[in-house]
Amino acid sequence: MAISFQHDILPLKDKLFRLALRITLNPAEAEDVVQETMVKVWNRRNTWDTIENIETFCLTVCRNLALDKTRHLGNQTLSLDTETEPTDNSHHSNPEEQVIQQDRIRLVRQLINQLPEKQRSCMQLRDIEGKSYKDIATILEITEEQVKINIFRARQTIREQFKNADT
Repeated sequence: MAISFQHDILPLKDKLFRLALRITLNPAEAEDVVQETMVKVWNRRNTWDTIENIETFCLTVCRNLALDKTRHLGNQTLSLDTETEPTDNSHHSNPEEQVIQQDRIRLVRQLINQLPEKQRSCMQLRDIEGKSYKDIATILEITEEQVKINIFRARQTIREQFKNADT
């Protein structure tokens, strides 16, 4: 089956952006990374038929470009507070509960932002993008066991810090 840029690669834009954002912690830089990823993937169009999984390939390119940009700019101190994700508050019965829930979400985002890059990326790819351990290992160029360890440690750290902050 032939790979189509419009049908197979362009729809990955949002996933690529979320991954780049988790690494760069800067929406403008993340958009640049997605653009660069698309160009790089397009320039490799003659080899698409040799690529086993185009989505994994695109995510790998995106991650590497985001890491390069982060190293180059040294922007590890930025925050994802500007990230705009719609929150569904319809299940909350009153405004006070909504505020409490929003505060908890904000705290979890802060805790995720403080994780080491590999743990952040593993969590993003597994918990938000729903990737398999095998795909994550390929994208991050680590073993599946390292993926599991990074996810375990990230979740453990967030759970402990959330408990401490919530008390």
